[in-house]
Amino acid sequence: MPIAYRPFDTRFTVYNAHVAVHRRDRVMHHFLAGPNIGLATARSNKNPIPDHFFVTGTISETKFAESSTQSVNLPLYLYPGEQDLDQSIRINFDPKLYARIRKAAGLTGALSAPDGTDTFRRLAGEARPDEVKVFDYIYGMLYCPDYRQTYAEFLKSNFPRVPFPPSSEVFGAVSAKGEELRRLHLMEDAAIGETPYPFDGDGDSVVDKARFDAGRIWINTTQYFGNVSAVAWNFPIGGYQPAQKWLKDRKGRALEWDDIRHYQKIIKILVETDRIMNEIELPNV
Repeated sequence: MPIAYRPFDTRFTVYNAHVAVHRRDRVMHHFLAGPNIGLATARSNKNPIPDHFFVTGTISETKFAESSTQSVNLPLYLYPGEQDLDQSIRINFDPKLYARIRKAAGLTGALSAPDGTDTFRRLAGEARPDEVKVFDYIYGMLYCPDYRQTYAEFLKSNFPRVPFPPSSEVFGAVSAKGEELRRLHLMEDAAIGETPYPFDGDGDSVVDKARFDAGRIWINTTQYFGNVSAVAWNFPIGGYQPAQKWLKDRKGRALEWDDIRHYQKIIKILVETDRIMNEIELPNV
């Protein structure tokens, strides 16, 4: 089954007690029982900048979103186990805090129970369920440069804490940016759009020593991805630089067409992430 190994790098694993000993069933069950999204983050961060935040829709490897220690996966929905008397799906927010943030955000509609389908993923904008709007607000806040700068010291040794929205307008704006980021980071094709980074040059497409030079990412001495900014090459997530890490993990392998297309998407996502982050402005955090 698929497992989120590193940002934008999904691998496959045998999720079986005889093979995977430390499976963390208590958490990962919620990604196997039905559609879900989760926030991968960490209690501590030893990297120079607080960038240990990422979204996933699958089970995840322990260093998926934090390279220096380990990350945890916080699912949005909690699915019941077979032995549970209450078979309802619950939202993974503290009820009192959820009520407070809904009030601050101006979310006054009736609460609807999760139905166990992937409808929540397809609904966009104001049609999103309230819990997804709140998830997106949290995600947008974690990608806000002002938030990261203000809480940089705190985030080195504690789980992130997100301030309540000062107004419904701020909530709506940050949540909308968080939705854009969530869809990009889950690699939804509609969110990514065109990828104007041609793969050029003659050769066998085998990754050798990847390097960036003058708008090109060279995978060997003759082949490169063009029209790439230094921002994409250096952009950090979870202590990794995904554009570099993805190629490094494939050194000695020949890239097939699907690999090339996937990497072009990674470049576009990193460029767009940087743009969206710089559009998240807060009155104060």
